[in-house]
Amino acid sequence: MHSGKGIGTLYVVATPIGNLKDITLRALEVLRKVSVVACEDTRQTLKLLSHYGIKGKKLIPYHEHNEKEASRKLISLLKEGNDVALVSDAGTPTISDPGYRLVKLSREEGIKVVPVPGVSAFVAALSASGFPTDKFLFYGFLPRKEGKLKEALNEISSFPYTVVAYESPHRLERTLVLLNSLFPDWEIGLYKEISKLNEEFLKGKAGELLKELKEKGKLKGEFVLIFPPYGKSSLSEGVEEFLLSLREEGYSLKEAVKLARERFKLPKRELYSLALKLFRD
Repeated sequence: MHSGKGIGTLYVVATPIGNLKDITLRALEVLRKVSVVACEDTRQTLKLLSHYGIKGKKLIPYHEHNEKEASRKLISLLKEGNDVALVSDAGTPTISDPGYRLVKLSREEGIKVVPVPGVSAFVAALSASGFPTDKFLFYGFLPRKEGKLKEALNEISSFPYTVVAYESPHRLERTLVLLNSLFPDWEIGLYKEISKLNEEFLKGKAGELLKELKEKGKLKGEFVLIFPPYGKSSLSEGVEEFLLSLREEGYSLKEAVKLARERFKLPKRELYSLALKLFRD
């Protein structure tokens, strides 16, 4: 497929996250017409193409370990007039998946970039969660290191809107344990295996969810965590009590905020605003 102007078009094509029927007619049309498909895992993409009888495509691996060199190769192919479809293993490319570098380079080179919309796991999870969706934040994958994870969870608790994040199966238990120790009364949502055979939505406190998953032996698969607004001033009551005790002990507002930040790892702006109110009262 050639664009007819000497330079090809880069199509950013969303693919199913589980159920193969969740592909758009337009995505299939584009995949049939392009000559090159840039994919995260060629075996995964081959399964999808074979399922829909799409053959004879040049498949080029494009993942986080070869992004730089693969981008250069794909830009050359686009400049030669080849249309390219960028796909990830599942869902919308570049959303917590490789592809950003190629899209950015294409834009810089004056190559037309066309989105072919479709499935995205976090949007699917939000839409059926029952949590507020008028305003939300997509956090991406939660941090791997425990210190950073603690900071992230504290930060998420301070937001006055729903936050949605991804977590890998081998880190989910650790995340729920930490969440239970920080916010034992926070009711969150957990979506697993969206659109697949074992799709399930669980809602409850972190400790309850962990117990249920362990009993069912279901700590495997893809997980989407949904955090509704945490509540009281977007900060836990523990922080408020801590600040009040510091005030009683004669600490200044500035000193109290500094100590609270060290202890709770919360954003300074949120802490200062809460401390100001408490110290004024």
